[in-house]
Amino acid sequence: MASACRRFRSDEHQARTARASLRSGTRLQNWNGWLGVPKPAPSVKPCLQKFPLDSGRVRFLLYALGPLFILVSHLGCLLLLVTGLSLTAAGWALALYLIRMLATTAIYHRLITHGSYRAPRLVHWIGSLVGASAGQMGPSWWKAHHLAHHRHVDTDLDPHSPLKPQAGLGGFWRSQVGWLLEPSFFPERLPADVEADPVLRLIDRLHFVPLLALGWVSYLLGGPEWLAAFFLSTTLLFHGVATVNSLAHIAGERPFITDDMSRNNGWVALITLGEGWHNLHHAFQWSVRQGYGVRGGRIRPLPDPTYVFIRGLERLGWADRLRLPAAEDLLERARP
Repeated sequence: MASACRRFRSDEHQARTARASLRSGTRLQNWNGWLGVPKPAPSVKPCLQKFPLDSGRVRFLLYALGPLFILVSHLGCLLLLVTGLSLTAAGWALALYLIRMLATTAIYHRLITHGSYRAPRLVHWIGSLVGASAGQMGPSWWKAHHLAHHRHVDTDLDPHSPLKPQAGLGGFWRSQVGWLLEPSFFPERLPADVEADPVLRLIDRLHFVPLLALGWVSYLLGGPEWLAAFFLSTTLLFHGVATVNSLAHIAGERPFITDDMSRNNGWVALITLGEGWHNLHHAFQWSVRQGYGVRGGRIRPLPDPTYVFIRGLERLGWADRLRLPAAEDLLERARP
């Protein structure tokens, strides 16, 4: 594999062919090319183009499974009408919710997307498997989609703004659910750093496999009732994460100066293990801790379970270089 990559890197003919294709308007084997918009290939190493699941058509179909499985999880909750929900099944649903939410917040969001701390590759891999089992797609998709939100926050190009292009109930619906059915669900380009890791790349393309596997394990452990608990947990987790897109741009405080309508919302922080302190996040995207507010001209810490979890990883030697803003930087961005 390494020798093949070296040969591909050194193959100037391939590069010339690609450039000629761009000049002539030929569709490249590229995400937007398959959708009919010729664009240059993403800024990833050339050898990565040899990845077997990476043709535009295949990747589109694999990503399109994401909204389908979210719909299935909603419909699967109807199984509860037949099975009911015992205390043990409810405990299973809660455990799945907490573990998979942590994978989404601590690994997908704060580690892979924003690099707010450093961790061994094994943490990236295991965390991404758990994140994918939550129906949160794969790491490349997640990072690309989230960074698109930051680039175009609260504008017409924001993939899930509750304020643009429409506000009110229509905007809330779009930011909570409707964005799944829009073209912006499919990222234009994928992040080069994630794509350079073959394990993360495989998890990204086969993002639905951990989700299906966890559903099957739930059924084996507790029959239809635990399967229903799995569906319930997955559905609640989806909407929990989505409230950061919707409610955390509509309701709450704005203690820090930003160019958007992001807000600190305690209820959203509660159900997302600290992600609801969204105004701080938009002010300091790279901060490993999002739980900061301002009261009486002083910085006050706010509950942030995801940060506590990352500190636990640090104590175990599985995380280091945690990035935190200095108190004077926080006060400088605080609203008068």
